[in-house]
Amino acid sequence: MKPVIKTLSVRVHDKHASVLNRMAFDVNQVWNAANADCAELSWVAVPEVGYINFGTSAFDLMKDLKGIRKERSMIIDSTAVQETIAVHAKARKQFKKNKLHWRCSGGAKKALGWIPFKSGAAKWVNGQVRYAGYYFKV
Repeated sequence: MKPVIKTLSVRVHDKHASVLNRMAFDVNQVWNAANADCAELSWVAVPEVGYINFGTSAFDLMKDLKGIRKERSMIIDSTAVQETIAVHAKARKQFKKNKLHWRCSGGAKKALGWIPFKSGAAKWVNGQVRYAGYYFKV
């Protein structure tokens, strides 16, 4: 028998907006770093041949961006970084592009905030959602 997956849709209180905006900013920074690495690593110079298109996988990007959380002092956890890179790689493959659009974190064209995570990263504790050491009241 297959397990049934249900999605719970709840509204988080407004007092948590600043933390969630910071997490969304960090996710955008990971997306843009993955985008920059893909653009840089996509064409490899081969002597006497020219350039060869070399597709970068999500696994390669995860190895390259392993220390991004500590070097930029991000508050998201490692699962959010991994999921962001996986979604980026999936979108690159889907649209057959080496580089996608940048995710702007501010200004008039600000990208909508999203925080991807794996199933075990968020827990329901005493009527609150616990994620990355923060408790969010719903």
